[in-house]
Amino acid sequence: MMAPSEVQSLGGRVAIVTGASSGIGAAVARALADAGVEVVAAARRRDRLEDLVSEIRRGGGTAVACPTDVSRRSDVEALAGAARAEFGRIDILVNNAGVMPLSPLSQVRVDEWERMVDVNLKGILYGIGAVLPTMIEQGGGHIVNVGSVAGRRPFPGGTVYSATKFAVRALTAGMQLELSAAHNIRVTDVQPGVVDTELAGQIESPEAREAFLARWREKRPLHASDVARAVLFAVSAPAHMNVNEILMRPTDQPT
Repeated sequence: MMAPSEVQSLGGRVAIVTGASSGIGAAVARALADAGVEVVAAARRRDRLEDLVSEIRRGGGTAVACPTDVSRRSDVEALAGAARAEFGRIDILVNNAGVMPLSPLSQVRVDEWERMVDVNLKGILYGIGAVLPTMIEQGGGHIVNVGSVAGRRPFPGGTVYSATKFAVRALTAGMQLELSAAHNIRVTDVQPGVVDTELAGQIESPEAREAFLARWREKRPLHASDVARAVLFAVSAPAHMNVNEILMRPTDQPT
């Protein structure tokens, strides 16, 4: 366990959190705000974002809402610009926005495949591209990519989803090689197993949805707050320490 003196204070830092309208993103935004971070909450659902920001402010935190579709490069660039305009810097980016419309490949749901690539991979690339110039100019920063245990092992019905998360894992590893020592930009891939979020509701294939839900009816998934604690651990680690990967599964999840 780290000595208290070694943990970095997050007070006054600025973080962008994508996918912040619910689930993991909302939990991360709350946890960072509670730690004194000024949060820019991004997602497509403006009403959910505004409710989150109001909640954070009532608790004494600082947050602003920035409606964003991460699959649109212009939206993500505008998001980074809004963060700089509001707070003058960007210290942390949490690339959390993601979709998981599971289905067997044999159903050939190509539109869903494209959506996963657009959000789960290109959305992360757009986020990285939007914040890197600022972080390099500042002399440092921290980029957290929310991947998945699926980025280590595919599963039936989740082949394309797993492919996007494998890509996130490779991307994060390459980022560490290029950015950490050269530019003092730390990178972390947080890889949760099954989390109790809205993702299952995105599964339009009846067979895939029922199979997923049936596997977890009598099991205990992770909570979004569990993942938020992992993110908080990574970004508050000592400055000389880069937490590259955090793999976390529910106790009831064997693979």
